[in-house]
Amino acid sequence: MENIKSDILIIGCGIAGASAALEAARSGLKVIIVTKSSKFEESNTYYAQGGIVSLGHDDNPELLKEDILETGDGINNLEAVEILAREGKEIVEKILIQELKIPFTRSSPDSLDYAQEAGHSRRRILHIKDMTGRTIEEKFIEALQEYSNVTLIEDHTAVDLLTVPHHSKDYTAYYKKPQCIGAYVLENQSQKVKAFFAPYTILATGGCGAVYLYTSNPSGAIGDGYAMAYRAGARIVNMEYIQFHPTSFFHRDAEGFLISETVRGEGARLKTRDGQTFMENYNQKKDLAPRDEVTRAIYEEMTNSNSSYVYLDLASYARIDIKKRFPNIYRTCLEYGLDITKEAIPVVPAAHYCCGGILVDSWGRSSLKGLSSVGEVSCTGVHGANRLASTSLLEGLVWGTRASRYIVSHFDPATPYKTAEIHDWYYPGIQEEIDPALINQDWLFIKSTMWNYAGIIRTKKRLERARADLDYLRHRIERFYREAKMDPKVVGLKHGIQVAQLITHAALSNPVSQGAHYLKD
Repeated sequence: MENIKSDILIIGCGIAGASAALEAARSGLKVIIVTKSSKFEESNTYYAQGGIVSLGHDDNPELLKEDILETGDGINNLEAVEILAREGKEIVEKILIQELKIPFTRSSPDSLDYAQEAGHSRRRILHIKDMTGRTIEEKFIEALQEYSNVTLIEDHTAVDLLTVPHHSKDYTAYYKKPQCIGAYVLENQSQKVKAFFAPYTILATGGCGAVYLYTSNPSGAIGDGYAMAYRAGARIVNMEYIQFHPTSFFHRDAEGFLISETVRGEGARLKTRDGQTFMENYNQKKDLAPRDEVTRAIYEEMTNSNSSYVYLDLASYARIDIKKRFPNIYRTCLEYGLDITKEAIPVVPAAHYCCGGILVDSWGRSSLKGLSSVGEVSCTGVHGANRLASTSLLEGLVWGTRASRYIVSHFDPATPYKTAEIHDWYYPGIQEEIDPALINQDWLFIKSTMWNYAGIIRTKKRLERARADLDYLRHRIERFYREAKMDPKVVGLKHGIQVAQLITHAALSNPVSQGAHYLKD
């Protein structure tokens, strides 16, 4: 088995992984970044339209903190919220504006333009029209490619975290504290597994929205990091808090295209199919209520009227140049025959963000020695039971930076193993061929089960049915995994079923209806 060594192994390259890599690169440490896509920029970050939280003109950290806590339904980690509110603006200015030269939209030559989104009491969202994430991601990749001590490896799927004593041939290692020492990684094209060794590993694998039938996430967001960390013994928390974005474009050919919350921030109103506004019946903030409340309101209106969607009307209310402010949304909708400057947009809710994940401290360290986690796959506690809009990019930036700062200042190259003592990847003597029809059917079952039984509105009966069905499927998939040829589709299926189980079991274990975990019982 091929062995590859570095000082820091980073799995994933969205804003969290990229900012961790950039911070580590400046110190001279050898960094390897692994992504499962053949394109480095492929991530949830790339598709983030709205923007990144900073502090607006009439704003301060205390106001931002209050908005985060109110949206999070009071179960936020106060220490993490204070770090985000206190350090966020400075890190945005230093890294994104000064170092990466991100061309944020300006309201005048001397002033940045701040947008407003649901749950915010001030206009504080920095943006590049409606393509914020794409621009940030591309700038990060460009910057990382300038460092000779950073290696970007695409088209490789992380299979399992390497840990001692679990993967050690030395039985005396079982008397030592468990430690992550890297990962087994599958080269997608050759279908061979390599061992990536590093004294420090950072998981930045993103979220898990794609385990649901309808999602705003890209297809690869199936929760690989959650599954690998869980199997390695890291502590996982708050997986029941799956946030659904209220407005994804409803069109049979437009899979998961998001209509940014900023559209409502610029005045758009939600309407029933017969043209009646309805958010005033659910929350005094109307269309700018927190997204979990907006999502449930839409779901109720769709159920009551037996409709497949509602409308988001920007054309009737906007006091802006729609084409200039939302060029990507305008262009994409126009490709599907809809002119948003003249017509309302049909929208439906979609799985969007996981507020839980691998529990980490203020420096991104997990409960497993040697393993840090940043971005959506982690749980800093910032979001509590429900995420405030546009705080996710900022959290990824802040904790990605902090995680590497801690590693650099405490770097210890000593390893508790010898390479020869670590097991090679096991290949069965007879390897079963992959049948795409079976994998596709298993995925359809997982996604449908999660959407119908562990989705926007949950009941105990639905969750119990989901648990039973998923547990049964898990046994079949595990057997298939042990016998099949190594393939990224098979690895993804194993990760996906485990993540679906983590969400379902967490939801069943929490009888309190709160934030994004809504129980109808």
